[in-house]
Amino acid sequence: MKLQQIVNRLQKLHPKEIDLSLDRILNLCKKLDNPQDKIKAISVVGTNGKYSTIQAMYAILKEAKINCNIYTSPHIKKINERFIFNNKELNDEELSNLLEQVEKANDNQPITFFEILTAAYFYKSAEYPDNINLIETGLFHRFDATNILNHNLASIITSIGLDHLDWLPKNEQTVEKIIYEKTSRLLNSNIIVAKQSTKKILETIKANIKNNKSNKFFFDEDYSFSSVENNFFYYEDKIGGLKLPIPNINGEFQLENISTAIATLRRVKQIQINDEEIKSGITKIHSIARLQEITEGKLKDLVINNRLFVDGSHNPLGARVLNDYLESLDCNKHIILGMMANKDHQEYISYFKDITTLTTIDIPHQPNSIKGKELKDKLNGYENIQYKKNIFEAIKSIPVKEGDLILITGSLYLAGEILNLN
Repeated sequence: MKLQQIVNRLQKLHPKEIDLSLDRILNLCKKLDNPQDKIKAISVVGTNGKYSTIQAMYAILKEAKINCNIYTSPHIKKINERFIFNNKELNDEELSNLLEQVEKANDNQPITFFEILTAAYFYKSAEYPDNINLIETGLFHRFDATNILNHNLASIITSIGLDHLDWLPKNEQTVEKIIYEKTSRLLNSNIIVAKQSTKKILETIKANIKNNKSNKFFFDEDYSFSSVENNFFYYEDKIGGLKLPIPNINGEFQLENISTAIATLRRVKQIQINDEEIKSGITKIHSIARLQEITEGKLKDLVINNRLFVDGSHNPLGARVLNDYLESLDCNKHIILGMMANKDHQEYISYFKDITTLTTIDIPHQPNSIKGKELKDKLNGYENIQYKKNIFEAIKSIPVKEGDLILITGSLYLAGEILNLN
């Protein structure tokens, strides 16, 4: 209750949810003695794969007995997920105390919710100067609150695509503009560029970071992996090759994220890991709402004999890699879809090529989501489409046969609601 009261107060400090600027957080962090200058950080920018890449690095670093602090957004089930220190998530009391301290320092000055959370993260992380900080950037990077570091160990550029276009001017809603926003202000250290969906995107990234003096490492040029064979996949970079066990998470796209994590950790001289720690770590990755299989709970009880997945993908790039995984499975696929109003709903669902049924639902407690009935009407060109008010009705209504798969997708906010309901 106390934590929620504090959160409610912080959300009222600025009339906008997002106001891209660095002035407010810089002023607050100055009052906090600039904690961002006292930490060792790996920054992760991009459109898709940021969270998964962080979780892969975290699993490997934990296996190497290296303590981490982690800052990600948005949270899925509860706000505490954004605040990991010394390999532990803050409990409600610890987080309440932290936010109260930073709220007091802010002295009721206008600041967005994300900005004050970011300041709180930096303030707490300075208590652990020897830890490795894994920091996910927010909406864009150039004016994102996380972009106040003066130095870091590395910057990772995950796959970049179209998303959050409503925050850009109409005449600048292009992937080139997104690449510029995400990559033009990277620090001089190490830059690791993950696999991109097109050669054009990769070449645009290269052009944007051309004058950056960092050491640069590119997927397929400086590191790569080859596909699964006999429950192994093969990673290779200029340091050497690794025969690795299949990780404990689903989808070949996760092998791309894991490879980027390995490439980063092997290239940062301040981090010492060995091959066995990598091999063991990637079998212990904890990933929420990224092609996560639900194996027990209230929702699973409705489809005991079928596989049930939840995935928070919400943009075309995410839909594409998710469909690649679904197409690798020989079964009927049923999709339950809920999305935010500002997404390109028709383009998102167009990437799914072999859907047996499509069911749209409302996302509870999200006023900025599109109503499931309206979403159904927008997608009425699809066969076997229906609307159900909630997830329980949706699952019960699907005519599943033995071996069929159900996937709940379209929004991280929906994924959080589903996991909490389950």
